[in-house]
Amino acid sequence: MRPYRPPTKPYLAVVYADESLLVLDKPCGLLSVPGRDPAHRDSLASRAQAEYPGALIVHRLDMDTSGLVVMARDPEAHRKLSALFQNRLVEKKYLAKVWGEPEAETGEIDLPLICDWPNRPRQKVDYEVGKPSLTHWKKIAAARNCSLMELQPVTGRSHQLRVHLQAIGHPILGDPFYAHPQALAAAPRLLLHAAELTLNHPESRKRMHFTSAPDESLLQ
Repeated sequence: MRPYRPPTKPYLAVVYADESLLVLDKPCGLLSVPGRDPAHRDSLASRAQAEYPGALIVHRLDMDTSGLVVMARDPEAHRKLSALFQNRLVEKKYLAKVWGEPEAETGEIDLPLICDWPNRPRQKVDYEVGKPSLTHWKKIAAARNCSLMELQPVTGRSHQLRVHLQAIGHPILGDPFYAHPQALAAAPRLLLHAAELTLNHPESRKRMHFTSAPDESLLQ
C-alpha cells in the first residue's frame, strides 16, 4: 500500500456553504472519509467537520480523484441530498486525460461492474453478476497519443469511470489500479477531475450549478 501523504495546501477549499449545503473542492491524494488505519484519519470529511460541526458526507470521490464533493450541514439536508444522488437527479461531469484517441467523438459505455474481491479495492466488468453501469463520454481534444474527455456517469459505481475507460482501451493516465505501464508512467497522478455538479438545493429546491477548475496537468 502506498504511504498516505495527504496535501495540506489548501487545507480545505470551500466552493459554497450555507446552513444546509456544503460544496468542497477535494485535492488528489486526500481521502473523502477517514480510513480504519489511524494513519488514514485525515480526510476531507474530518477537515470539514472541524470547521463545520455536524457536517455529513453525502457521496465520495476516490482518494486519487480531485474535484467537487457535497456534504450536508444537518441530518435532514443529508436525507434530501442522499435521495437526489440515489435517484440520479444530480448531474456530474468529469474531465479525464486518457491513453490513445477514441475513433468517435461521443459515445457511451454500458458495462456491468462488481468488486474484484481477491484484489480489493479494484472493480471489474462482470456480465453475470455485475451491477448495471452506464457512462456517457465526449472527446474534447487529442494530441500526442492522449485525449481529453468529458465523462458523465449515469450510475455511480465504485471506480466506474476508471474501469469503463480501461475496458474500452483508453485507461486514464496515472491510474495506479487500471492503467497499463505506459499510461501509468505518463502522469504523476490520476488525471481524473470532478469538474461540474448540478443539483437542487435541499431546502429551497433551487437548481444550483458548481464548477471546479482542473489541475493544469490535465489540460496540457
